[in-house]
Amino acid sequence: MVQQLPFPIRTECPPGACTCDRERLLEDPAGDLRVLKLTREEEKRLIARIEAIATYDELRRLTGKLQDMVGIDLQITPSVHGVRTVRGLTIRLAERPGLCRKLRQSIPAAVRRCLDRKPDIVYAMLDAHGLLADPGLATSDAAGDAGAPDLLS
Repeated sequence: MVQQLPFPIRTECPPGACTCDRERLLEDPAGDLRVLKLTREEEKRLIARIEAIATYDELRRLTGKLQDMVGIDLQITPSVHGVRTVRGLTIRLAERPGLCRKLRQSIPAAVRRCLDRKPDIVYAMLDAHGLLADPGLATSDAAGDAGAPDLLS
């Protein structure tokens, strides 16, 4: 039996078009229904909000709010082999019941558009992961290059 909810929920996808397990989630009394709060109108507002992000701190706050408010885990990870473009970042939503296929595509696409427009966010993200540090700079004095400035201090 499907439970009645005190808030509007996302309309179901056409049969066969999605693998979100919406019905199974609605039937589970212990299921986390927060993701269903993200209606199509809310999704449009979220996409606009993501595309308007201006700093890495804003992006981090938004990912935290997504997790807290609707239970969506947005994961953005740089490749350990280096990132030359935004395509070198892995942007995905963690799988969970109720998360529509369309959402799994539209949110990462909006993040990618934002990062394409604001490369400073990518640089800050790479710096936070320690991928912008040049290990050769740390040993410049040890190699006898006393005239070179120490950029790590």
